[in-house]
Amino acid sequence: MTLPNRKPGAIPAATIARLPVYHRVLASFGVDGVTTIASEELAAACGVSSAKLRKDLSHLGSFGTRGVGYNVSYLTFQIARELGVTKPRGIVIVGMGNLGRALASYRAFGGRGFHIVGIFDRDHELVGSTIVCGQESLTVKPVGELPTVVSQSDVNIGVITTPADSAQEIADLMIHAGLVSILNFAPVVLNVPEQVEVRKVDLAVELQILAFHDQRSDSDQVSQEQLIHAEIA
Repeated sequence: MTLPNRKPGAIPAATIARLPVYHRVLASFGVDGVTTIASEELAAACGVSSAKLRKDLSHLGSFGTRGVGYNVSYLTFQIARELGVTKPRGIVIVGMGNLGRALASYRAFGGRGFHIVGIFDRDHELVGSTIVCGQESLTVKPVGELPTVVSQSDVNIGVITTPADSAQEIADLMIHAGLVSILNFAPVVLNVPEQVEVRKVDLAVELQILAFHDQRSDSDQVSQEQLIHAEIA
């Protein structure tokens, strides 16, 4: 397969954030037997404008054919290659509370290019228990065994689902074990070296942002009603 020439320069962060959406939607089209798709149809399914879609994909190379559209399987592979998920990437999850167990049990990881290698906790009541992770069952190991698992397995990403007061310690342990990519669900900002990439997911913050927009929507509605009443009066 001939790979397209990528345009020089870094891919914008906003484009990178949209690539997983493009990949997921394309994969669903592929499952449905769709072989080619127009940029307008793909953009609508992804919730973006066709101009934005074409601009995003232009950072990866030239894929579309005028009058035909995109080859679904080829574009799916190219985006997966760019995302680094053409082969399963191993992940470890530390913190087997409600959130950690839910993530470990998430069946879609395998289809998105991820494989859970190990799950850990420091609670003696949880260590030794079994959790179904995708199509296999894993035993919860003590946190102290994380470096050994990382060194003996192909692990690429660490996921932290611990309470806030434990997150920094776990991050330090992951980094010391050699991980440079961390997904942090704990409500705390981690202090990490510059070469370590951390993605933070704070559900409370996302809800607060939604509350802000909801409040603005309510205010706009009240203002419109006041304006209507004033005009009537």
